[in-house]
Amino acid sequence: MSPRTTSSTRQLAAVSPDRAYWLELPAHRSSIGLARRSANIWLTPRRLPEDLCADTALLLSELATNAVRHTLSTRILCGIGLIAELSLRIEVHDRGLPHHRLSVRRSGLDGENGRGLFLVDQLADAWGVDRSELTDGNVVWAILKG
Repeated sequence: MSPRTTSSTRQLAAVSPDRAYWLELPAHRSSIGLARRSANIWLTPRRLPEDLCADTALLLSELATNAVRHTLSTRILCGIGLIAELSLRIEVHDRGLPHHRLSVRRSGLDGENGRGLFLVDQLADAWGVDRSELTDGNVVWAILKG
């Protein structure tokens, strides 16, 4: 499986600041939980469907995990934006070298790793990777519709 993209690959930088949330974090494993908790705090007052919020927090943490584990970045930039009614865009920017060939792996039943992009592929309505306009690295993004 490869990224499922749409014609709309507009990055969150173009979304109104009152409809987007940004968090820059050190590229450490300890930042993953903070990214997820921060996403939940930002999403809660927006009164979006519970499953949309849960999937958004999950995918943000999966994309952040990939950026921490698979890039040489020292910092990552996480973003969530309300791009339409009941539609959210999630982005994780790194400062790594261009890498446009992400692959979805299937992990074995007992495997502890390898499910991140599989989850993104299964839950997101669209996702992909582009060159980041904000960090000069990559941005892996996903769109979820409620």
